[in-house]
Amino acid sequence: MNFTALEQILQEAMGLDATTIGSASIERAIRERMRATDLKSCEGYIQFVTESSAELQELIETVVVPETWFYRDAGAFTALDQMVRGTNPPRPLRLLCVPCSSGEEPYSAAISLLQAGLVNFEIDAIDISHRALALARHAVYGRNSFRGTKMEFLQQYFEKTAHGHALVEQIKTRVNFEQGNLLDDNFGEKRAKYDFIFCRNLLIYFDIPTRERAFRTLAGLLANDGVLFVGPSESGVATNHGFVSTKVPLSFAFRKASSMPVKAAEKPAVKIHLPPPDTSFLRPPVPPAKPQPAPVAPKPEKIISLEQAREFADAGKFAEATQICLDHLEENGPSSEVYYLLGLVHDASNHRDKARDFYRKAIYLQPDHYEALVQLSALTQSMGDSTGALVLQARAARVMQEVKS
Repeated sequence: MNFTALEQILQEAMGLDATTIGSASIERAIRERMRATDLKSCEGYIQFVTESSAELQELIETVVVPETWFYRDAGAFTALDQMVRGTNPPRPLRLLCVPCSSGEEPYSAAISLLQAGLVNFEIDAIDISHRALALARHAVYGRNSFRGTKMEFLQQYFEKTAHGHALVEQIKTRVNFEQGNLLDDNFGEKRAKYDFIFCRNLLIYFDIPTRERAFRTLAGLLANDGVLFVGPSESGVATNHGFVSTKVPLSFAFRKASSMPVKAAEKPAVKIHLPPPDTSFLRPPVPPAKPQPAPVAPKPEKIISLEQAREFADAGKFAEATQICLDHLEENGPSSEVYYLLGLVHDASNHRDKARDFYRKAIYLQPDHYEALVQLSALTQSMGDSTGALVLQARAARVMQEVKS
């Protein structure tokens, strides 16, 4: 069967570039919907989808693979905390999450804002998927939504139930969920500007014209001094559209270039270290003492905690993070997570060749390492290898599809 026409329908409806997730993934979704509607021919299903907006939505729901968790890429939330802590805005701070999937991201933002001491804020969370929004509003999450080691928020903001961890009403009521499509012509109409926009891991699934269109909409929705958070593999998209990094490590946060303050260059203070004055002439000579063996100083204990390495990386202490990772490899042997973190650190330091090598090592040890595949794809694209980037995007898409099934 030739599914090209249906791929085009999906591209027009949701901006999905079939090459980013692979035609095989789209074909599986189409066949699933054909079985559900008891239609045997591709032509018959094309006609049905064309005539039925409800079935088109069902197809979109089947293609969409939600993959998110609380505090995913935590550097963004660290940056959000730093930017709002101690502020007292005269009006409600406005934040947009698009797409919001099953709610973990906007709820993480709400928790971060409250923990930073901010009470006066509004969060709009928008997604194309009705199913994802239903899960978000229900706000009961299983184990897959909680990853990492810092889980203090779990006990504070969730109640354990027979069906999973239920988010407390204090957080649920702070997020406004809405069905919408970023590519709709009227998406940005009648919306006030946002101080923060989270649009992470969406743009990589668009072709170039669709990406341009989506980014123009995001830029139009962002306040002049606002901050846009993108996915780790989408930094190049932001910089190509005149945005500049906020330079908060591993946050992937950007501002409009026109909003960045210009500071006068400051000369660093020069420190002069003088030798101590010679006072030997004031004392009688002392016979030299017999040489003693120099004491052997104990070797400092190595820190090999990956959590500490991540904290150093988030703080921009890349050398310290790298050293911990290398010590970890020496102590424990090869690790996909260590290689992935080394890739991120070198990527953020603009050491692209080394970053590429570390991402490759992570994928060699763990072929289904989704984050490493996505990061390496973006890095490969930025280095001018579009074909290689598409291959990696297709691999990442297959991993996502296997997670779903």
